[in-house]
Amino acid sequence: MQLHISPSLRHVTVFPGKEVREFIKVKVGSRRLSYRMLFYSILFFTFILRFVFVMTAVDTIDGETRCSTIGCLGKKLGPRILGRRLESSVPEVVYQVLEEPIGKDELQGRSDIPQSLDEFMTEIKDSNVIDARTFAVKLREMVTLLEERTRNAKIQEYLYRHVASSSIPKQLHCLALRLANEHSTNAAARLQLPSAEFVPALVDNSFFHFVLASDNVLAASVVATSLVQNSLRPHKVVLHIITDRKTYCPMQAWFSLHPLSPAIIEVKALHHFDWFSKGKVPVLEAMEKDQKVRSQFRGGSSAIVANNTDKPNVIAAKLQALSPKYNSIMNHIRIHLPEMFPSLNKVVFLDDDVVVQTDLSPLWDIDMNGKVNGAVETCRGKDKFVMSKKFKSYLNFSHPLISNNFDPNTCAWAYGMNIFDLEAWRKTNISRTYHYWIEQNLKSDLSLWQLGTLPPGLIAFHGHVHVIDPFWHMLGFGYQENISSADAKSAGVIHFNGRAKPWLEIAFPNLRPLWAKYIDFSDKFIKGCHIRAS
Repeated sequence: MQLHISPSLRHVTVFPGKEVREFIKVKVGSRRLSYRMLFYSILFFTFILRFVFVMTAVDTIDGETRCSTIGCLGKKLGPRILGRRLESSVPEVVYQVLEEPIGKDELQGRSDIPQSLDEFMTEIKDSNVIDARTFAVKLREMVTLLEERTRNAKIQEYLYRHVASSSIPKQLHCLALRLANEHSTNAAARLQLPSAEFVPALVDNSFFHFVLASDNVLAASVVATSLVQNSLRPHKVVLHIITDRKTYCPMQAWFSLHPLSPAIIEVKALHHFDWFSKGKVPVLEAMEKDQKVRSQFRGGSSAIVANNTDKPNVIAAKLQALSPKYNSIMNHIRIHLPEMFPSLNKVVFLDDDVVVQTDLSPLWDIDMNGKVNGAVETCRGKDKFVMSKKFKSYLNFSHPLISNNFDPNTCAWAYGMNIFDLEAWRKTNISRTYHYWIEQNLKSDLSLWQLGTLPPGLIAFHGHVHVIDPFWHMLGFGYQENISSADAKSAGVIHFNGRAKPWLEIAFPNLRPLWAKYIDFSDKFIKGCHIRAS
């Protein structure tokens, strides 16, 4: 067969044989597009032939020599294309063995299970003959054993952290005892705070009023010192410190002997408030019921750790729920701010595990737009671990009482540094809503949420939150060790929320100096109780 193309490129003649005059004459159109189409078609079919050749070669290298060229092409292109299903190069028996359940009891006392990947590889290499099933069995046993050990190690870590964070360090206990003794023996440690000439400032709305609720003298001193030292107008700062009955004397002694002039410091115990000592206080009643329910429902830390079905992170959350701070009146008291300070229009509430790094007076210039709570949102930001919290992170949306009333994707916000417009608050039913939902949670055996005052706070302040710039409140210093020094120093307020409080031995060494620099370690009470910088 011969192919003849005329010089004008308008005729293509095909000759079947040498002496045969029969031929096929094709008249080609005059449009140049036809020539290009012919040329591109030839290139396309050439590529397809090359592709089929390469796929066949690869398939042969893989050991699949029994499939046809078209069959191999179908295998590579996808399931059921060109008549062939997608097949795995992993033997089916491996999947079968790995999917078989294995109990922990089957591994107890076994000394033939590899303890590491190196041991596993050595055993496989030393075996003269090993089939796919034996390989899968040994792999499954090794991974199961290591998974169980990892789980137990994580649970033990969480238990030790729970014990460390829930206990009072002996240094802090020593400090409270020494200050209480000083309060009883030294008149200078029993000064009225503030002195009579500054009492009118306590209800003067031209001052910057801060509220701190704490039963930790050392933590309160760091908050107060950092607040005053970084203030551009310390003479306009009024800090109201609220504590409980047992800590009142040590707290008064500390701030009597360590004044922060020209700032005005008030130290007051809960029993000094008239509304608190008269009649029923809903939050106290709720706390008493909460403590009883928790002791029955949780069964203590031993019962939690002994649970073999819960994942380590679930066990950690349950242990955290047992922390005394979550049943402390100091943690609930902020919901009563309007009653505690009836003459004030606006306050900034600070937790005792924060450090102030800038002047906070600009917070009074923020227009709250009629909202009650100025807070930093925690659902967006560079840190995806800390700043990824929504309502579904705290509330149980499998319960109809929650799912029927709230959106799980509503952005959460943080306690720790909040601007409260008390004037706007008094026009709402926020406090009643808070107590109502705490009561509902108790009635449901803590099934609406499991820990903390933030969940009922999210509900009570829902629709009353004004979002402020994240600069004013940076979180995560109690459970995020990898926070950079530059990021930490760039925040207005840093918050050691989490278990690794800066006054504990489990504090992160690289973050603790940000807190410790506000302590005078040469002070006789600090030295006497062996409180050190690191």
